[in-house]
Amino acid sequence: MSSSSSSPRVVSAAPSATATLSAMGASDQIVGVTAHCHLKRPVIGGWLNPDYEVLADLEPDLVLTTDSLQAEVRDALRDRGYTVCHVSPQTLPEVIDSFETLGRAIECGSSGRKLAERAQTHIRRIRDLTHDLPTRTVYCEEWGDPPMAAGNWVPEAVSAAGGTHPFCAPGDRSREVSADEVESVRPTHVVLHHCGHGVHVSENAFTGRGWSVDPTIHVLNDDQLNQPSPALIDGIKTLAEWFHDVSVPERTLVTSTSWECRVPQGRSEVEDFRDDETLCVSNHSTLN
Repeated sequence: MSSSSSSPRVVSAAPSATATLSAMGASDQIVGVTAHCHLKRPVIGGWLNPDYEVLADLEPDLVLTTDSLQAEVRDALRDRGYTVCHVSPQTLPEVIDSFETLGRAIECGSSGRKLAERAQTHIRRIRDLTHDLPTRTVYCEEWGDPPMAAGNWVPEAVSAAGGTHPFCAPGDRSREVSADEVESVRPTHVVLHHCGHGVHVSENAFTGRGWSVDPTIHVLNDDQLNQPSPALIDGIKTLAEWFHDVSVPERTLVTSTSWECRVPQGRSEVEDFRDDETLCVSNHSTLN
């Protein structure tokens, strides 16, 4: 590990951490990322299967991990002598708190705090805008085969945007749902944000099932709803505009280029991507 007294050299083993540091203006401290991160840096492998030899060559002072699915990666890193900052938010307030935690970990506490404050202000203004508008019933689908309703912070994100997502309680993991469950609540909006697919999801993934509902269907870049980063806050803005046909006069917290779907290049990275994606779905989680 590096012994420099300057800003710590950071390897981000979590896409959400990469996005959060970038949003607080600290991407220059990142020296390595996963195959799923939207930042041009040396790639250490997948979210759940990093290459520890590649990571060692980067000589990080700090490694960032997230989510319970990365607990084994976190523990393996600590066993190898690395300093690790691990966050595992399950609710919307915990996502925002994690911005401050990451800021302190990279010795940019003020930047992390300011980012959290901006996120809170952004959400509050969206809530104020939609408060007196009709509440929309929403089905958010994190995965299509089998169909899975999104959990964790997504119910709170939908609520902030002026809707209700009656399939999971805040903080609960995503879960498989049946046609009867979705049909019984008659959602007026369906949001498809399939894990790892960016915006490359067809509306037919939902309409092709023949379920007896007739909602407005939206395809949202999965980073904007699945990822516990500032992209989630911008996703809430998009949902509010979709649900209520309003314009939210707010500057986004991250640039739209952060949401572009990065398709890993080369056989090994593609295999890493598929392995991570499969493990996340089987454990009802997302690529964080």
